[in-house]
Amino acid sequence: MFVCICNGITDRQIREAIAEGASSVEELHDSLGVASQCGSCSDHALSLINEYQPRQKHDESLFYALA
Repeated sequence: MFVCICNGITDRQIREAIAEGASSVEELHDSLGVASQCGSCSDHALSLINEYQPRQKHDESLFYALA
């Protein structure tokens, strides 16, 4: 299925890039060109990242320093 219509990028290409280590939309942009035109594919690309990345990384913004 095409995820990025502007650049003809498929979900398979995105999954392959994620398997090779891409872990952000910015990295997908750099390697494949995702979200380099209209940007409407960025949400779907992010959902693929979240679906296929192991949940080892934690959003540091959720952690607060103890006073």
